[in-house]
This record gives sequence, structure tokens and C-alpha cells, in this order.
Amino acid sequence: MTGKLYGVGVGPGDPELVTVKAARLIGEADVVVFHSARHGRSVARKIAAPYLREGQVEEQLVYPVTTEDSDDYQGEIDAFYEECAARLAVHLDAGRTVVVLAAGDPFFYGSYMHLHKRLAHRYEAEVVPGVTSVSAGAAVIGRPLVERDEVLTVLPGTLSADALTEHLAGGDPVAIMKLGRTFPQVRDALARAGRLDEAWYVERATTGAQRTAPLSEVDADDVPYFSLALLPSKPVARAESRGEVVVVGLGPAGPEWLTPEARRALAAADDLVGYVTYLNRVPVNPRQRRHASDNKVEAERAAFALDLAKRGRRVAVVSSGDPGVFAMASAVLEVATDEQFSDVPVKVLPGLTAAHAVASRVGAPLGHDYCVVSLSDRLKPWNVIEERLEAAARADLVLAIYNPASRSRTWQVDKARDVLLRHRSPDTPVVVGRDVGGPEESVRVVRLADLDASTVDMRCLLLIGSSQTLVSSRGTVFTPRRYPG
Repeated sequence: MTGKLYGVGVGPGDPELVTVKAARLIGEADVVVFHSARHGRSVARKIAAPYLREGQVEEQLVYPVTTEDSDDYQGEIDAFYEECAARLAVHLDAGRTVVVLAAGDPFFYGSYMHLHKRLAHRYEAEVVPGVTSVSAGAAVIGRPLVERDEVLTVLPGTLSADALTEHLAGGDPVAIMKLGRTFPQVRDALARAGRLDEAWYVERATTGAQRTAPLSEVDADDVPYFSLALLPSKPVARAESRGEVVVVGLGPAGPEWLTPEARRALAAADDLVGYVTYLNRVPVNPRQRRHASDNKVEAERAAFALDLAKRGRRVAVVSSGDPGVFAMASAVLEVATDEQFSDVPVKVLPGLTAAHAVASRVGAPLGHDYCVVSLSDRLKPWNVIEERLEAAARADLVLAIYNPASRSRTWQVDKARDVLLRHRSPDTPVVVGRDVGGPEESVRVVRLADLDASTVDMRCLLLIGSSQTLVSSRGTVFTPRRYPG
């Protein structure tokens, strides 16, 4: 009497996600079979290890090739599986129970299927399903894969970038398997389809080496084969949802300073509203409408966004840095007090501020009490600005100075310096940060007496030290936590 063949799924990595039936069959098997590359390590066997028993025969099937770069890949792999099937047939003919371990599910991009095709017509065979990496990935990022009438598409990363882009264009949830060396073309396809900001990267889900991140932040040189890209269900219900306005802080520069919360809000929006320079920092998504405007129409921009939301649209208003610091949050909230917008929800998502970004480049100049002042006199008179500079200087506060100069405002920096010098030493350190995080970043530390207005423009932020702020021998700038009594 011949033995029975089992293809047993052992799940994505956590041994506790092995099914009760799979665990029983592994423990009862006469022969346990697992695949590995030439290095000898097997993911499936590692998962199944707690369920193995002494005395079992183990058959290790070592792939001759692991990528399709070989000139005769298909020929080599076909010959390999013919040989493997012959090895297993010896055990089955001897009446032994043979369990072939499969990471995830045996019939979901699994190697077991190649043995099944060659043996199932000759021997009794049964497939035991397992938890797939796609299901595990959705679980570890805490996002549903699909809901209602959405359609999940599963793609191999080995498709061409053009084919991937075409499949991604629909907008429904997607899982992309087999990353590793295919990651650059997968990322390119996501960008071309306008869906890069929706994508999550999941590596070795449910294991001790698990890693998750927005896919746009992942380094292509650090992506193993056992990883996948997930574009889960849209986070907000669609047709019946109320409109809302989310004011999103983009941080001071590139995508590495955008929070995951802000990234999700941008991906969920129907409409993006903002000053054209900031809006251009958000990747284009064909599903969304973009409404760019000049930087001097904040109230009009806020009213436009609120009106869109009143009509049921999900609107993201973008701001550089943190939206609550000299930015769009206060403008939106002020306009939202109008009775016509009383039913429109408004949410503010924080962002990394320019002051904190500049401070981080030199050390910790904001390590003690500090205040934030804008030198722009477009929305408040200069005499008020001067009084506040005077008060901050007398109080010995570190100052973070926003909007120090522009093409039409060239005298305020010199005037502010002179006000501060009435109360501060000429040697007080001043940090001049320009385009921090951007391609033209520069950071200088100068004496307060040497602060030159001609070197400062609208893309700069100034940090003026207090009497306690120090410049160390290594060039770092910091303000001690303690203040003399």
C-alpha cells in the first residue's frame, strides 16, 4: 500500500499561526520535506520546527537556481522538480506519509505545486491551506485588504514595469509579491500609476525580523525576497462619507520628514489645496484634483477648501512645516467659524517645524525656553514686532525667527539685530539655516554682531541664542537645560 502526500501550509512566519491540522500532520509524518537555497536555510522548516519529532526522515530539496537570470532557467527548474518527485516517490512507494512544508499557502506562489503536478495523479494527495503573507501583511499594518465591492489584485513583482503600471491603474487594493531584486521596477510602476503614497512595505511579516514602512521610504538595496507591497482598502468610506478638511503639515522639506499620519491623509484625499510651491511637493495621484494658488490668498484658499468639503469632498490643505506655525491651520479654523461651514469637520495634522529642523542640524539651541517670532509685517505692524523682540531679548529667551526677509522686505533683519544687541552680547551665536532638508541646504553659525541682512532671504530661518547658548569646540550649538539662579 502506498503512502499519502500532503502539501502543508505553515503560514507566514509565526509558528503560532500554523493551523491545528498542519501541526498534527507535521508531527505524524514519516517524512518531512522542505525547500532551501544553496545556503541551506529553510523558512518553512524553521516555522515548523516546534512540531517536528525525533526519528522523522527529513528531505531537503536544494534549488539549483533561485532567480530567472539563468539562460535555461525553466529547463533547470523542470529537471530539478523531476528529480525531487522521484525522490519522494521512493518514500510513497514504501508506504510512508510524506509532508511537504510550504511557507504561507501551498497553492499561493508555492513550490509545492510543482511536486503536486507530478505526483498527485499517482498517489493520494491532500493540500492543507495556510495563512498567506498577504493576509499577514494586512494584519501587521492594521489595515483591511478589501471591503464592500473592492477587488483585490495579486501581482508578481517579476512582471514588467509597464504591465505592473497597467494593473495598478484601476485604484482597487493590490498586493505585489516577490520583491527583492524586483523592488526598483515595482516602485517605479507605483510612482507611474500615481499610487506610491498608498503603498505599504511589509518584510517578513509576523516574525522577529518583521519590518513595515511606507514603501516610498524603503531603500531598494535593503529589500529581501520575503517581502511584499500592499495597497490596502481605502481608509475612508466613499459615497456616503461626509466631507472634511484635513490641514496637513508637510514638514520643512522632503518626504523623509513627512509623518505616516500625514502621508495617509494625503493618500485618502479627493482634493489637494495649497500654495503651488508646497502642492508641488506632493506626488501626483490621477485620482485626485489639485487646486494650486498664490501664497497671499490664505483666507480665500481656506474658504475654497471648506466649500469643497461642504459638498462632500475629502480635502487636504497642505502647509510647509507645521500647519499651526505661521501657516494654514489658523486660516482654515478662522474661516470655519462662519455659520455656513458649521457642519464641516476640520482636523489638523502636525508636521516637523523649520525651527526644529534647523536646530537639529547644529545640535540643541532650543534646549531651554524659547519663543517664535515672524519678522513679516504683512499681517501685523512693525512696532508690534519690535516690542516682541525687545520683550524676548529682555527675558533672555532663545528666538526662532521666521520670515526674516523677502524680495520686498530687506531692512527688518538689520533692525531686529540692532534691537537684540541692546540686550545681548555681540558674541551671541546665531544659526542661519537655509533650505534645510532641500537640495540647496546651508547652515551657518555667526556672531549676532556679524549677522548680515544681505545673506538672508525668505528661505532662511534664524535661531538667536540666549545669554546661556554655547558653541562647543566641535562646533555644536546648544542651550543648557539649567539656568543660573
